[in-house]
This record gives sequence, structure tokens and C-alpha cells, in this order.
Amino acid sequence: MGQEDPAAAYLERAVDLAVANVADGGGPFGAVVVMADGTVFEGTNRVTRDNDPTAHAEVVAIRRAAAGTGDFDLHGAVLYTSCEPCPLCLAAALWARVSAVHFAADRHDAAAAGFDDALFYRYFADQDHSLMPVARDDLARRAAPFEAWAAFEGRVDY
Repeated sequence: MGQEDPAAAYLERAVDLAVANVADGGGPFGAVVVMADGTVFEGTNRVTRDNDPTAHAEVVAIRRAAAGTGDFDLHGAVLYTSCEPCPLCLAAALWARVSAVHFAADRHDAAAAGFDDALFYRYFADQDHSLMPVARDDLARRAAPFEAWAAFEGRVDY
């Protein structure tokens, strides 16, 4: 990406993707995953386009990186995103084993534009489940899937 700071250039690309996505009728979010070898995968917010509430730019970029590399473990990759990742996107980056995340706008900038995730951040931080009750129900066979997993010799650990 030239003589400039690579991180700044990838962040600029994420912002450019977000702006272009708005012009295409999508949400104002863009993301770039840069693998350790320099391979780049991009994503934009496709929530309304695909009717998929999980199709955030970061998740789309992570999905493309995993598919493109043929590996669900993106260790060594860096995620650059136009805005601070929401809890969904942070969780996706953690599960993908992304090594670092850089973002441009923060959650307050997003809230000012009508994308307020503060309730979700509080939900996880405070363990206040009044927004959506989450409870463990007592079921005798609750460990059966894990027992099957442990016994399955062909499993792929992740």
C-alpha cells in the first residue's frame, strides 16, 4: 500500500468501503482483514441487503478470509474496520483468533449516527439480562453433545 503507514492505509480502505456501501444502499461499515502473508479480504455491512442481522462488515470480512484461506483459524491476521466493532464483531474476531483489531470511528460516533450499541455493551458488562433473558435450564442430557464430541475420533479441534 505504498510508502504510507500500512495500518492507516488499511483503515482508509475500510472507511472507503463503508462510504461506497452507503452509496450502494448498505450500512455505513467496512472492514479489511489482512493475513500475516499480506493477503487482503474485504467486507461491507450486508445486514439489510441480505436480511442477515449477523452480516456486519467485520463478520463478512472474517467469513471471506476463512473461506479464502481454507482455515477457520486466522491467527496472525489483523482486522481493520471503519468503526469500533460491536460485541458480535468482537466475538467473531475472537473466535477467528484474529491477532489485532484497529478501528477508525468509535462507538460514540456510531451512536451519534443512530447505531447505538451501548445497550449491548452493558448487557455483557453488567450481566443484566433484562433485555433478553438468558438462563440455563436443567436437562439430564445436557452434556451429551460434548460426550459425543469427546468420543468422536474424526473431530477437528478448534
